[in-house]
Amino acid sequence: MPGTAAITRARAEAHKDVGTLPHREEQPTSTRLNVEFVSGDATCHAWLYLPQANAPRPVVVMAHGLGGIREMRLDAYAQRFTQAGYACLVFDYRHFGASGGHPRQLLDIGRQLADWSAAIAFARSRTDVDGARIILWGTSFGGGHVIIAAAREAGIAAVISQCPFTDGIASALATDPKNLAKMTVRAVIDVLAARFGRPPVMVPLAGPPKSTALMNAGDAVAGYLGLVPEDAPHRNEVAARIALRVPFHSPGRYAKRVSCPILFCVCETDSVAPANATLRHARTAPRGEVRLYPEGHFDIYLGTPFQRVVADQINFLRHHVPIINP
Repeated sequence: MPGTAAITRARAEAHKDVGTLPHREEQPTSTRLNVEFVSGDATCHAWLYLPQANAPRPVVVMAHGLGGIREMRLDAYAQRFTQAGYACLVFDYRHFGASGGHPRQLLDIGRQLADWSAAIAFARSRTDVDGARIILWGTSFGGGHVIIAAAREAGIAAVISQCPFTDGIASALATDPKNLAKMTVRAVIDVLAARFGRPPVMVPLAGPPKSTALMNAGDAVAGYLGLVPEDAPHRNEVAARIALRVPFHSPGRYAKRVSCPILFCVCETDSVAPANATLRHARTAPRGEVRLYPEGHFDIYLGTPFQRVVADQINFLRHHVPIINP
């Protein structure tokens, strides 16, 4: 029925586990290229995974969430998609990771959405992938971005939105009011600093409970920072001004405008993106599907939960964007 997402809980049985620590899995049947594309005033750096194939394959365009970079397990997802026969373009947003953009650690929603548009255009311009069949994959804050991008961009084949941030008000209500007030003060100072040409005022991305961090639930420090390999160019801080935007940012409102198939992978005990708000928005997607997982926001990147979610995502891709061999 249009506007009603099918909701299914994840299977209880475990798929074969490949380990529980961040790592870079070997993939002998694919090639990974370092590529780059221009977005606005800077260059975004990306990995392009190409499966061994006799024809260009559909391409999954991928990016991370709040302050996240490619090395925080996106390689593991891309390798699994490539094993299944799909190309992948995995990019860092401007101001983060290997990509350009100054000041560093500036999270601007409009700029990140422009990065998605630039990444899609870049994928369409290449002859080594099937630019007519583009899939968007985003997680956490990026999971919200792909909802908006799919609503705005024509010709998207499918979308995977993993533990998505969909409703700023719901996330704000799940935050300690005292922490919210402290964060607002820091954000206002950062805005004033920017107006006078001063460096950004930073706040932690992840911190312990009751700290002035964007994510300070009990699982935030171990869950978020546990995804960062030792050699990754990641900084656990962001310009505080984003805190003024987050409560009023609701990507889920765009779900009703996404005409292609979209899979919402929802964590039932999510401490960052409340599940009930996501499910409410998912039900408005004309071709929406929902998979529920008993884990928390950071759990599905590793171990058995990762194996379950990535298997469900590959099944979704095979159903809606099948590999066509000439």
